[in-house]
Amino acid sequence: MLTVGEGPMEYDYVIVGAGSAGCVLANRLSADPGVSVALLEAGGNDDKLEIRMPAGFRTLFKTDYDWNYTTVKQVELIGRELYWPRGRVLGGSSSINAQMWVRGCRLDYDQWGVPGWSYDEVLPYFHKAERRVGSNAGGVYGTTGPLYISELRSPNVTTTAFLRACAELGLRRLAELNGPSNEGFCPTPVTQDRGRRWSSADAYLRPALERPNLTVLTDTTVERVVFDGRRATGVERRGGARVTARREVILAAGTIGSPHLLMRSGVGAAGELRDAGVEVVHDLPEVGRNLQDHLSSGMYVRSLQPVTLLKAESLVQLARYLVLRSGMLTTNVGEAVAFVKTSQEEPEPDIELVFAPGPFIDHGLAAPAEHGLTLGVVLLQPESRGRVGLSGPSGREVAIDPGYLTREVDVRRMVAGLKTAKQVFGTAAMRPYAGPPMAPYWGPETDEELARWVRERAETLYHPVGTCRMGTDAASVVDPELRVRGVEGLRVVDASIMPTLNRGHTHAPAVMIGEKGADLLLT
Repeated sequence: MLTVGEGPMEYDYVIVGAGSAGCVLANRLSADPGVSVALLEAGGNDDKLEIRMPAGFRTLFKTDYDWNYTTVKQVELIGRELYWPRGRVLGGSSSINAQMWVRGCRLDYDQWGVPGWSYDEVLPYFHKAERRVGSNAGGVYGTTGPLYISELRSPNVTTTAFLRACAELGLRRLAELNGPSNEGFCPTPVTQDRGRRWSSADAYLRPALERPNLTVLTDTTVERVVFDGRRATGVERRGGARVTARREVILAAGTIGSPHLLMRSGVGAAGELRDAGVEVVHDLPEVGRNLQDHLSSGMYVRSLQPVTLLKAESLVQLARYLVLRSGMLTTNVGEAVAFVKTSQEEPEPDIELVFAPGPFIDHGLAAPAEHGLTLGVVLLQPESRGRVGLSGPSGREVAIDPGYLTREVDVRRMVAGLKTAKQVFGTAAMRPYAGPPMAPYWGPETDEELARWVRERAETLYHPVGTCRMGTDAASVVDPELRVRGVEGLRVVDASIMPTLNRGHTHAPAVMIGEKGADLLLT
């Protein structure tokens, strides 16, 4: 589907990373026929059936479509090293994620305190991206953007029961999830088009591929940004070939890739760079710091009725999907969500409950042996912080330390969230379906037991941000125009610039950042 080739090796803009934000940039910048744009992606094409099929995302984990990262040992998670999937393919993580379009709430953006990035100022960029298919209560979504937002085609019967359970507990039913406050419950809005995943590559990149001023290079690993003094002049590909940028180099390689590239290029904490044998271009100590992620702890119970996703990959369901684009394979797995406050002192929800009508264990890599249900408890505003650093010879490898649960308050909130999840499974609405605990869940009851369960089994919800923090202070990595401090001709435009996590999921803000970043580059 792709124009791949060497092409001329000099362009106005060179974008590194064809993920959620990079595809947006490639489209918006190349819309001006007077500029030339190169988009470089380490992964390959996104033409695999399992990418198109919504339920197929778990089969892409630990394959060539995945960076397949592993964290360093987490002291507060009994020394476990956690698996972190990230998309290594056109569309980036938007091609291997669970398609959930969850922006977060007003406070998430207002709390950044960065001029030009308040909720009211970024909302038009969400709307610019969105094309809501079906209900759009209150005009919450945009309606003419390239990214399709829809409801699930074939939700599971237990998902309906979960929504009734939330109402039974007195939570608020939301007509649409992505309003100024997301406190309440709702079916999950998904980036799908008639039962098919609709990634950033689908929405933004494909419509631009015929433009003669856009060159897309796949299977192209960038080793470093090239500088002339303190000005970025291009990038060096693996093997030594260079791609020159007449105007700017733009890093859209994500929360792990962007800071790692900066450090390997000589922009970061000078002492760490020298220790790794990297020549220092600019001493910018916060590069790689401020890492935050949503930690999730799943609660699994047996299903009392054989109605879950256990048989989603049967030949009957495959045929239904291929012919009608309906059935179990259209599921995004996390079919409904509830955002709750565990304390009235919380200004907005601090816990998200994600309901899956099947046992989603070990990232879906563990094949379930029986029908079960999953309720994931997600810590929305972690106070713990981690970092991304250099590892291996000359810093070629990356060390990821999320610092999970290094703040005790994070443990307390997770325990409170698990108690709420137990209440959901105990409602009359869930009684026909929710049975006893299902392994590996062993039914912890006390606060101490629940905390132990979190430490034993909690995993990432795939939402790292913050490692190239945006701010107005001199210590921030990028300024409000996303320019890297201390150098010229270099910006970062992806989720790594977020000062704090949103109370939602990170695909939506990454696309918004791409839209706003393109405007900043063009003005």
